[in-house]
Amino acid sequence: MHDDRAVVERRIARILRERLHPAVYGETVPLAAEVWHAPGEPPEIAEGLAADYRPLQPFEPWGPAWGTSWFHLTGAVPAAWAGQAVEAVIDLGFALDRSGFSAEGLVLRPDGTAVKGLNPTNTWVRIADRAEGGEPVDLYVEAAANPLIGGVGTRQGDVLTAGDEPLYQVRGVGLAVFEEQVWQLAQDVEVLAQLMHELSTGDPRRWNLLRALEQALDGALDLQDIAGTAEGARAVLAPQLAAPATASAHQVSAVGHAHIDSAWLWPLRETVRKVARTASNVTALMDEHPDFIFAMSSAQQWAWMEEHRPDVWQRMRDKVATGQFVPVGGMWVESDTNMPGGEALARQLVHGKRYFMDKLGVETDEVWLPDSFGYTAALPQLVQLSQTRWFLTQKISWSQFNRFPHHTFWWEGLDGTRVFTHFPPVDTYNSELSGAEMAHLVRNFADKGLANRSMVPFGWGDGGGGPTREMLARAARLRDLEGSARVDIERPDAFFAKAHEDYPNAPVWVGELYLELHRGTYTSQAGNKRGNRRSEHLLYEAELWAATAAVRAGHPYPYEDLDRIWKTVLLHQFHDILPGSSIAWVHRESRATYRRLATELEAIIESSQRALVGDGAATGSGAATGSGEVIFNAAPHARDGVPARGATRAAQAAPPVSGEPTDGGGYVLDNGLVRAVLDERGLLTSVVDLASGREALAPGAVGNLLQIHPDLPAEWDAWDVDHTYRRTVLDLVDLDKLAIVEDAPAGTAAVRVARRFGASSVTQVISVAPGARRVDISTEVDWHETERFLKAAFPLDLRAERSAAETQFGYVYRATDTNTSWEAAKFEICAHRFLHVAEPGYGIAVVNDSTYGHDVTRAVRPDGGTTTTVRLSLLRAPRFPDPETDQGVHQMSFALVPGADLVDATREGYRLNLPERRVAGDADVEPLVRVDHDGVLVSAVKLADDGSGDVIVRLYEALGARAAARLELGFRSTSVTVTDLLERPLPSSDTPAPSLDGGGVDLGLRPFQILTLRFPVG
Repeated sequence: MHDDRAVVERRIARILRERLHPAVYGETVPLAAEVWHAPGEPPEIAEGLAADYRPLQPFEPWGPAWGTSWFHLTGAVPAAWAGQAVEAVIDLGFALDRSGFSAEGLVLRPDGTAVKGLNPTNTWVRIADRAEGGEPVDLYVEAAANPLIGGVGTRQGDVLTAGDEPLYQVRGVGLAVFEEQVWQLAQDVEVLAQLMHELSTGDPRRWNLLRALEQALDGALDLQDIAGTAEGARAVLAPQLAAPATASAHQVSAVGHAHIDSAWLWPLRETVRKVARTASNVTALMDEHPDFIFAMSSAQQWAWMEEHRPDVWQRMRDKVATGQFVPVGGMWVESDTNMPGGEALARQLVHGKRYFMDKLGVETDEVWLPDSFGYTAALPQLVQLSQTRWFLTQKISWSQFNRFPHHTFWWEGLDGTRVFTHFPPVDTYNSELSGAEMAHLVRNFADKGLANRSMVPFGWGDGGGGPTREMLARAARLRDLEGSARVDIERPDAFFAKAHEDYPNAPVWVGELYLELHRGTYTSQAGNKRGNRRSEHLLYEAELWAATAAVRAGHPYPYEDLDRIWKTVLLHQFHDILPGSSIAWVHRESRATYRRLATELEAIIESSQRALVGDGAATGSGAATGSGEVIFNAAPHARDGVPARGATRAAQAAPPVSGEPTDGGGYVLDNGLVRAVLDERGLLTSVVDLASGREALAPGAVGNLLQIHPDLPAEWDAWDVDHTYRRTVLDLVDLDKLAIVEDAPAGTAAVRVARRFGASSVTQVISVAPGARRVDISTEVDWHETERFLKAAFPLDLRAERSAAETQFGYVYRATDTNTSWEAAKFEICAHRFLHVAEPGYGIAVVNDSTYGHDVTRAVRPDGGTTTTVRLSLLRAPRFPDPETDQGVHQMSFALVPGADLVDATREGYRLNLPERRVAGDADVEPLVRVDHDGVLVSAVKLADDGSGDVIVRLYEALGARAAARLELGFRSTSVTVTDLLERPLPSSDTPAPSLDGGGVDLGLRPFQILTLRFPVG
């Protein structure tokens, strides 16, 4: 007899799809429907409820992109339905079977409180579990016409360009009888059929399931009377569902989840509404399922509910109290971790954890970053210093070339700190708990034989939606089912505690978790990256000078303003905003936000500095009015007679730098420390470190060479750079203008170089300043290219086997060769203020004020020498999701520092990002703190967040070496306390407490150690 298995399987799938699912709803009656199409941005709830509604026409179109329509639905449960379950079924015209990516709605009561969300996978509202008949129905729906963002060049990613054509039409709104047994049968069949497909043909369990399904659907179920025969069909399947899992079955801890991007293919304002819809959904599910656990990260999203939807917020708080709604992550948002500065990454944890503690009484135990694009090696120490225990991500499973070798492991960071880490082997943070996913995680789990437990975050995500009742039904059936992993719904902290107990000696991974994908995010949306970098440094200055002014002059400390600004900056470090992978609307707003924040922070800095030196306005690096001038230096190293973090009256200007033309039409810039030669094309042909007499540039090569590459990745335009882009390159050597800069800052010699290419132009000012050991390159690009990649190259006369790229609170080494696939995969890397390359005895640094993407390569020259080329990634021009990415004018600065060791690289990186400020006045400003070690840097001086007036000093060892340093105080204090990031005392067993001795503290720091100290004033 022939094998009819395939025929039976197809028949089972068809019955499920075409008979069972449609039969879940029995009798139906329409609801009366009215509509109000709101003009402009979404109105407040009260306005929507009180609007002037009109009758909704059948299949009426609604919703221009980003528009909001309000629907009012009324009716009554028919008397004949008494005793039956009744639901409202509302189809707004959903376009996909995926939540959060099309029309969405929030169902409200007449008093404005939320009922639940509507989305493509969740169209029902329960009216009665057992109707009495005649129950009135009175519901409102706030419906959002979110467009489906897709296709290169789409203009729907901004309300300004999206157009006004309706996107959706209402397909129907009505009441229906919910056939409980039919729905349950559909869940039985789906789970068993999915399991069957994952079992091998040699497994008897597969054949038992096949025949049981066949008997239930062909024997017990009458397709002409599904509701009447569903219970009998379920009875046939019951023994198969009752068969227990084996003792060795993999243990799955399933936690409800809805990864909601704080912005991505929608703007920030829409995320507020997405959170309300999802939170309403899951709290409603919790009422029906007391064992259901849901985890939600991102304190910002909780704060949005507190501010905008207090009714939803209260429901969330109530379910936190029952243990069902679990705050996780301990960060303000699920941020990028490659590009935020050290203090910003610390403040993500500070503000996130503090919010959950203050508002919910919960201290989170895990960092929850399932979707960020790689993870800095600085993170384990920050996790520990925030008194957090665990780390979770899934994203590394996306890597292009190399499979990560573990799913549960200890992750060791820069300083040696280790954090217990888990990567869910299900390879998604949006699991549906399907049979295919459960089978995949078991096959995929890399630690078999050593561990037997993994986590599965389940629920519709990215655009939100969360778990559905169907997913909970699967979880119930998979709790103890033969042939499957065992699935238990439980809290993340319960999973981690069990996983740690089962596998305490898990293997160790040392260093960054580099994602072999999405490398273009180091460069896309350069304007936002500049805004972020500038905001971080302005915040550092604002806290420093405000704290100094408070202690020295009694000037009010702007606690509330700094708190609000920090949270805004942290929000914009979300992993689709700062990386540049959101729609145009998001980036347009973020650029405006950075401009506004810069104005506010400059005002705080100016006010504080004026309080310190008297009347007169801060003028940046320009001249000031008044009888004298004071120079403020916020950088962590002294500069030209000005102490670090202090100010000194301006001294005599340094001798001017010479700038002379050459016979060939170029120029020579010389300040006695460095000599730079430009040829007639405006290219650097020589940069000599005069102290050593060594040439920095490789023989025959030119520095500051701008290069263009084609840039069309295989997919993920704004996210990705493919390694194949290097195959084609255009050097930009044609000159438009070359001239000496007559109005350069006092004593500085500078040359202006202008070029045109394609539809774009670039103007660079190449300069050497008095006393500086670097060549500065200030660059302005008017960029109008498409799918092209702009780099700046420095071919250096060095044989550097590795590069040192600054990261948060230190640096990370990466190989410059490609001996292994792991090394070759890092063809684009992230660096903060500097990238340093060296051979024994000599090094060179490239520093920048806003660039993150870099690449470093080596080549052997015909003369036998080695050229190490460092390139900065300046601009890209992807067309999706923002077709106008980076179009317009950009300003950036970078510099070449010959003869630099890591101290020099660190110092010059800070100096470029924290230029001196000149203020009218005559008073010196003594620093609040001084440090006597060049490798021990202060990353924050501020007043304590609790308003006590205590001074908080955070410092770190920056060179990767043990350091004995003394911290001298410029104010009176009676004690010192070592604290965590949240300014709480650390147990002395974790960090030995230093003592205050003679107005200072002697410190011993291990390589890359971060230390936070608290000093009461007085």
